[in-house]
Amino acid sequence: MMMEMLEAGGMGVLTDYLREPDSDNPRGYYEFERVKQLKHDHEWLKDAEGKAVKIISQLLRYLPADYSYKVVFMRREMDEILASQRKMLVRRGEATDRIADDRLAVLFRQHVERVEDWLDQQPNFDVIYVSYNRILEEPHTQARRVAEFLSRALDVGAMTDVVDPNLYRQRA
Repeated sequence: MMMEMLEAGGMGVLTDYLREPDSDNPRGYYEFERVKQLKHDHEWLKDAEGKAVKIISQLLRYLPADYSYKVVFMRREMDEILASQRKMLVRRGEATDRIADDRLAVLFRQHVERVEDWLDQQPNFDVIYVSYNRILEEPHTQARRVAEFLSRALDVGAMTDVVDPNLYRQRA
């Protein structure tokens, strides 16, 4: 949702559109496959300057220190994350019982805490934490916060317009 908001607001996004929209994410994924190789491949970063790039939290540590980054770190209620992941696995025909939800929640919370602690120590990272749930409750306020954080003249109205409560299917 945030990548779509940024694009609607007028910010360039770096994506390859390889992952097609599906029932889990009907508006697409806004992913860039080379991000997955971030540990070994930084060459694409020059093409990302001034653009939004979707990067999962566990890969942030592989971003080289010779760039400055503005990170919009998305948060969501843990029960909703787990429900969403479970539903996605079921649709793909994959096992959902590899690890209990309560254990997975603990592991994920620990991971997020480690990432946040690490981010706090990085002089070249500026971070804003944005709640997925708050965007749905107050999209204009949250879009304005993000635009101000990014110091960009983004179209906050257009950012707000892409927020679709009908896509909020896994509620806590």
